[in-house]
Amino acid sequence: MIKKGWRIKGIVQGVGYRYFVFKKARSISLKGYVKNLSDGSVEVAAYGKKEMIEELEKELIKGPPAAAIFSITSFEPSLPLEEMGDFEIQY
Repeated sequence: MIKKGWRIKGIVQGVGYRYFVFKKARSISLKGYVKNLSDGSVEVAAYGKKEMIEELEKELIKGPPAAAIFSITSFEPSLPLEEMGDFEIQY
């Protein structure tokens, strides 16, 4: 089990990006969160099996139809995501 985080820049707020990530992450049993950031980007952090993390990352690059992804940078989350009960949208 691993954890990984991403910051996604582009047209990702107001286009259903958080819900898109939420549905995908829950469907593959990941724990973590997705949230909008004040600079217009989106942050995602997930914990789960390596294969599922890689699958989510591929979906983050695609995004929902109305989104336009300009860049994705990864980071190591410091939060104990493994202790979260599920994947959630944070506000």
